[in-house]
Amino acid sequence: MITESALLEKVPRGLFIRGEWVEGSRGTFPVHDPATGDVLVEIADASPEDGIRALDAAVEAQDDWAATPPRTRSDILRRAFDLLMERADEFALLMTLEMGKPLAEARGEVTYGGEFLRWFSEEAVRVAGRYGQNPEGTGRMVISQHPVGPCFFITPWNFPLAMATRKIAPALAAGCTVVIKPAELTPLTTLAFVQLLVEAGLPAGVVNVVTTTTSGAVSGPIIADPRLRKLSFTGSTPVGKKLIAQAAEGVLRVSMELGGNAPFVVFDDADLDKAVDGAMAAKFRNIGQACTAANRFIVHSSVAEEFADRVSERVKAMKIGRGTEEGVQIGPLIDRKAVEATAALVKDAVDRGATVRAGGSAIDGPGTFFEPTVITEVAAGSDIVREEIFGPVLAIATFDTEDDAVRLANDTEYGLVSYVFTQDLARGHRMIDRLETGMMGLNVGVVSNAAAPFGGVKQSGLGREGGLEGIHEYLSTKYTLIPAS
Repeated sequence: MITESALLEKVPRGLFIRGEWVEGSRGTFPVHDPATGDVLVEIADASPEDGIRALDAAVEAQDDWAATPPRTRSDILRRAFDLLMERADEFALLMTLEMGKPLAEARGEVTYGGEFLRWFSEEAVRVAGRYGQNPEGTGRMVISQHPVGPCFFITPWNFPLAMATRKIAPALAAGCTVVIKPAELTPLTTLAFVQLLVEAGLPAGVVNVVTTTTSGAVSGPIIADPRLRKLSFTGSTPVGKKLIAQAAEGVLRVSMELGGNAPFVVFDDADLDKAVDGAMAAKFRNIGQACTAANRFIVHSSVAEEFADRVSERVKAMKIGRGTEEGVQIGPLIDRKAVEATAALVKDAVDRGATVRAGGSAIDGPGTFFEPTVITEVAAGSDIVREEIFGPVLAIATFDTEDDAVRLANDTEYGLVSYVFTQDLARGHRMIDRLETGMMGLNVGVVSNAAAPFGGVKQSGLGREGGLEGIHEYLSTKYTLIPAS
């Protein structure tokens, strides 16, 4: 295993534009380890002018990349997958250092993120159209698919590798060039990944990276530039709305994976062993810092007490610490603001009558840690019911009828994912139809897969990432009529 210092020494520190690592116009900024507060490295801080230079490079490379044979694009993505698997331990450690997640979970993200490279390497050679006679018999119709064009990606801090590969892989497979702006808090994994793409044979200018502390200032001019044709963002709904408004000026194609408020419904006939296992995975994966994290546990009143007892026992036994330590299950939250926000949600719920069954407090000392927490008797209208928690807090409310469960589950402006535990197959099918979410886990607590379309409804976003649908977000459909001779 490589040492932390040796790994950090390998990570590029600059912006990546036109195939070269260059300095940022605004100097540098520090990237911190959330487990200790220590500075890991200083990296380049881009200006708006740097952002446009990156877009210039993507525009210049677009025609050649679009004309590159699909098999060549496929081979580059496949080589990138192979290189990533060879260096899985290094990428896992890098994510743990900059984001804080336990090393075991970081290794899981390498596997998950890598699958987008493998999946879209296979999809690159399967982009197809249609050819046939029109109904009137007066001509032949040719339906063809073409790259959308230069894309701008804004990725979040919580899954530094998977959010990059989930966007970059389908774009490259489709023949689009890219400018990516990783989150200020966790940019190092993206920098290392782009360096890997170069080793895999990616031509200069096809992917460009700008890291910055002034996200809005850098993103605004790129989005407003008429040469940009696609914007993809993963992050909060309020920011997503602003970006959609900006994108409307240029009528850009947009993909938006926004906030979540996932219901986790446990019916009276549920297999409680599976429900508890699913709850632990759906809530505490990534320290609760995931848009797919279960946010509202809606449990039938007849099993609520046993469910609460069992998850509380599991939570109390969880090991907290720096993600590099053996056996750690709960690492730090990303920063102090996240700790304060989580504490405020728990306090509001308790003030409204909720009971803390496990945890409930921030942890003093270096780093930004919050105890894994279980609270019960959560009242309707509590902030923790309405807002995305993004922390290790499992909040339980109860219901008595199926209609009540559906009403409570759908009582949110969000609709990303839901989780349902029942042994009644007919009820499971009803939940597929009745729950207003883009994804659902039926008797399972983790749903993400590179072969499946990831995305939500309502204010959880637009478009899909992954699956057969994922590459079509980066393709435009053209219809051509050829008159009959």
